[in-house]
Amino acid sequence: MDKILRVDMSRLEARAEPLPPEYERFGGRALIARILLNEVSPECEPLGPHNKLIFAPGLLGGTNVSSANRLSVGGKSPLTGGVKEANAGGNGARDIARLGYKAVIVEGKPADSRLYILYLAHGRVELIPADDWRGMGTYATSTRAKERWGEGCSVISIGPAGEMLMRGAGIVITGHEEQVSRLAARGGLGALMGSKGLKAVVLDSSGAPALPLADPELFRKASSAFAKALLDNPRTGRTGSMHLYGTSGILKIVNEIGTLPTRSFREGSFEKAAEISGENLRETVLRRGGKIGTPCMPGCVIACCNEFVDEGGQTIVATLQYETLGLLGSNLGLGSLDDVARLNRMCNDLGLDSIETGAALGVAAEAGLARFGDVESFLALLREVAAGSPLGRVIGNGAVTTGRVYGVLRVPAVKGQAIPAYDPRSLKGNGVTYATSPQGADHTAGNAFGARNEVDPLAVEGQCAVSLKLQLGAAMLDSTGLCLFARPPVYSDPQLMVDMINGRYGWGWTVQDLEEFNKSVLRMELEFNRLAGFTKADDRLPEYMLEEPLPPHNSVFDVPASEMDAIFSGL
Repeated sequence: MDKILRVDMSRLEARAEPLPPEYERFGGRALIARILLNEVSPECEPLGPHNKLIFAPGLLGGTNVSSANRLSVGGKSPLTGGVKEANAGGNGARDIARLGYKAVIVEGKPADSRLYILYLAHGRVELIPADDWRGMGTYATSTRAKERWGEGCSVISIGPAGEMLMRGAGIVITGHEEQVSRLAARGGLGALMGSKGLKAVVLDSSGAPALPLADPELFRKASSAFAKALLDNPRTGRTGSMHLYGTSGILKIVNEIGTLPTRSFREGSFEKAAEISGENLRETVLRRGGKIGTPCMPGCVIACCNEFVDEGGQTIVATLQYETLGLLGSNLGLGSLDDVARLNRMCNDLGLDSIETGAALGVAAEAGLARFGDVESFLALLREVAAGSPLGRVIGNGAVTTGRVYGVLRVPAVKGQAIPAYDPRSLKGNGVTYATSPQGADHTAGNAFGARNEVDPLAVEGQCAVSLKLQLGAAMLDSTGLCLFARPPVYSDPQLMVDMINGRYGWGWTVQDLEEFNKSVLRMELEFNRLAGFTKADDRLPEYMLEEPLPPHNSVFDVPASEMDAIFSGL
């Protein structure tokens, strides 16, 4: 039977509880929203004792469904002050689900400001003092944990940025083979984990019983059909762009349509885009002896990851992804894969969100603290973060803080969270998502890049409708644990998702039930934010993006506020 594990950091106690009936039909992002509404005061201090840190596998977590073991992490965001769910691949969701936990809820905070490690295995729960782990980067943390508890364990950890409660901090999860740095990056949840005195969660699901299936035959047929659909799809199959190039494969197209953030979102195309493109990334990795087309979690048939190595074949980072190439590359005027990879590795080791940090570094360059195109000037700023200097703490707290401290008004952020690597002035559907999503500026909450053939990215008409459709779809993916890249089969045939859920749980859901479930996720999140004090005035893009034309199309974001204000009226 599924359980909830409650970890009280004030009393240094952990206890498993029966799953409340109200939580039974939620998972991942949906369960986080439900727990926040039920158990967390929307007005609480995000880094105080009354907030809760929640680890929740999706509804399909722990099963053998391809691409369905992303782990949702959530709480009241230290960065936005509202609801937050961030998710990542790796092995964390698989192991938590196999250990029988629907969610791990971390409450309170230690009175002594000490650090601890939470160790979970079949039949074991321990809180272990870990002050001697303080200041360790995430790479050393995962290595040390595996040396102590075995190579088969999974490690969820924070780096120095999370320990220092920097609001740009994320949570790092180990994954399949060399994929040791999968980040639940957004919203400052690494700072929330640090506020709980939790350096790491170590998981060992060996010996745990297999998850029960309500209808094994239905589940087998649906999951097999889903995997086949992914392999047959021209984008996700073995000859598809996702497998061959991963997320970096879109950089060339994003640049061509003029929406690639360049030099702190001043331009939409980058003259050195070819040098940091997916095509050049693949060629460079293969020439140097790295890896292309590896999974971040066992059993994923898409296998979109890479292992970027230096000229000597030594791993720098795995994986180098599009968002990082955009925010730490073109956004900083850097046209070298090696330069971006060096910055990416430092961010991973410090436990920093590369989107938030890349935007903050761009703002810092606007303030004269670094120079666009000069990687050493940006590495120097990240070393300040590592040292915990006043300047480093400013950068580590994100783009909005950096802009406020240094008087920069051009800050690409919504609800306090940095805008990802699609400029909303030339991809206006994403602008609607950034503005209206309860999660803050987050492309994974409803990315309109894939819908550019449905709606002209530069047009005003139709952007709210496409954003709403995509936000509902993202709610489904994040609540079931499914990777965003595995969406084509279940978007085209929702019955496939319904069959997998019914095969797992036996709920007898229909497609209409699934659609209502998706709406309920957004309703819960919007309600939490309303109670936290958010209004329609928070659902806006930065003022300069409404007025400053973006080259090469010289477009501004001009979707009417009145249309965005009505986007959720039908929920």
